[in-house]
Amino acid sequence: MTLIRLQKHIADLGICSRRKAEILIEAGRVKVNGKVITKFGTKVNPKKDEVDILGEKPLKKGKNIYIALNKPVDYITTTTSAQGASVIDLLVKENNIKPKFGVDVKERVYPVGRLDKDSEGLVLLTNDGELTNKLTHPRYEHTKLYEVTIDKPLTRDAKDILTKGMTLGDKRVKGIKITNESIRGKRTVVTVVLHEGKNRQVRKMFGRLGYSITGLKRIQMAKLTIGTLPPGRWRFVKKENIV
Repeated sequence: MTLIRLQKHIADLGICSRRKAEILIEAGRVKVNGKVITKFGTKVNPKKDEVDILGEKPLKKGKNIYIALNKPVDYITTTTSAQGASVIDLLVKENNIKPKFGVDVKERVYPVGRLDKDSEGLVLLTNDGELTNKLTHPRYEHTKLYEVTIDKPLTRDAKDILTKGMTLGDKRVKGIKITNESIRGKRTVVTVVLHEGKNRQVRKMFGRLGYSITGLKRIQMAKLTIGTLPPGRWRFVKKENIV
């Protein structure tokens, strides 16, 4: 059996991304066959070596699964409900699914990336660490589409600034692409394409220009779209339909 790096094995197990696995290793929170490992170059035999994190039972590789979920407002993209209702809590009472682990969702899954509590829309849940890394690492620049509802129409100057990018705090953020703009009553809905995905970037960019966001909905990640999925509901998807 070919030996693989410990951080890759942890990611393959669906525990977290490689980057997060390296943090756990460096912090001394990972054991292999009972021995604490702190070196990133450590290699393991996935079929023989036992990996233990925070004293839990040895981890075993399950099948990779992918779930598209339409997150409602007020839910958070975490794996626990310690800070409020989690998207994981929505994997219940549908097709006899039990909380967190169910008839069809036997593997541990976690949300890919962030979508803040006040936003809604597409969230991908998976246990595929490699895919998670590809979707969240900046160098891959996978696009995300959002529908942004604002309190007034965009001016030409505002569009130019949003497209070119701006400085938020002490950091420069890349511009966003505006693909559509429509008037709905007293509000304006703008469809934007985002490549970076800094924390609350869309809200901060529009807010900097004096616009109040009354609704923010993610409708696409990479190739995966939300389609007609109702809020609070989810469906299994195939990996080839994501990237």
